[in-house]
Amino acid sequence: MVKRLIVLGRIGELYKRQANDQVFVRSIVVLMRNTTWRCGKLERSIVTHLHKRHENLGKADMPVKDIMHHLNLSGERRNEFLDALKRLEKRKIVMLR
Repeated sequence: MVKRLIVLGRIGELYKRQANDQVFVRSIVVLMRNTTWRCGKLERSIVTHLHKRHENLGKADMPVKDIMHHLNLSGERRNEFLDALKRLEKRKIVMLR
């Protein structure tokens, strides 16, 4: 019976994360600083894409879904992308609305 409770707990956590990621994908990313110091490859590509869009007389913000489409992300790379966005938000390089 204990094993079943642990399994149900894990399923609940996965379900909760999936719902949180869906809300995260619907949000808008706003570039606050154009710095990629101590960033990984994926973080740099996100910041570069947002900066180039803003540089060409566009807006400084963009939906997460559009960035994912532009960078051709799916599957495991999608999860890495969402984690990279969270790291950029923590470092106050981007802001999520």
